[in-house]
Amino acid sequence: MGSNLVSVGMIQMACETEKQANIEKSVTRIRETAAMGARVICLQELFASRYFCWEENHDYFSLAEAIPGPTTELFSALARELDVVLIASLFEKRAPGLYHNTVAVIDADGKYLGKYRKHHIPDDPGYYEKFYFAPGDSGYKVFDTKYARIGTLICWDQWYPEAARITSLLGAEIIFYPTAIGWDVSQNEVLNQKQYQAWQTIQRSHAISNGVFVVSVNRTGIEGDMNFWGGSFISDPFGSLLYQASHELEDIHVHEINLAKIEKTRIHWPFLRDRRIDSYEPILNRFIDEGKNE
Repeated sequence: MGSNLVSVGMIQMACETEKQANIEKSVTRIRETAAMGARVICLQELFASRYFCWEENHDYFSLAEAIPGPTTELFSALARELDVVLIASLFEKRAPGLYHNTVAVIDADGKYLGKYRKHHIPDDPGYYEKFYFAPGDSGYKVFDTKYARIGTLICWDQWYPEAARITSLLGAEIIFYPTAIGWDVSQNEVLNQKQYQAWQTIQRSHAISNGVFVVSVNRTGIEGDMNFWGGSFISDPFGSLLYQASHELEDIHVHEINLAKIEKTRIHWPFLRDRRIDSYEPILNRFIDEGKNE
């Protein structure tokens, strides 16, 4: 990996109706981001389609593909050509009747490094993901790439400190969160901003408590009743906001980060040192009722 300096690129897009149009658009954006100097590039959650989970419709299963598969093969050639690491969120067909929300990681030499399958699957109005996705069952993942050791979590995972902690303990220097989240078009602006601030705050808290960089890449644009709020951002290990994208506009951004800041921050804020791992067993319970483990 060599230098501590890594240029991270994030691509915030509005999606088209046709899958092939989104893939072609993403290839163009990747080329643009690489030309700006990015070495590790992250796309938003399910970038190859509109966010189909707003309804339960069996027709959308046709969007799924194998991983590795056609899109990862295309991106492997692109990564090799541009000398970049690619983080691609796809609808995975694992077997007939078994599907996942999955991130594929491709190294700068075009090698497919592996996948992470989303662990936490929401089931809320406008986010009927349990209809489509089985929860990930292969554990949390980190990937040793040419430029950094990265962890990948996905959208709803970002609300869970346990996921960020484990990914950090596995050695991640940067946690990437491909995301698809937004406001209902009927909501007022006050509620909109409260929701966005909560979303950003929880992820910046993961950066602080684990001493890692966090890169969260969301989609933008209106799809049905959902106004995806964009606002993709980068946080350093101190929780400082290094960049925040527009809520309404598509955006590609490249930011140089210094991985040496991880050790410096952890030395001064030694949260990992002071963890009381002997006292955390109760967290394995779904809920603790009146002091009893049930």
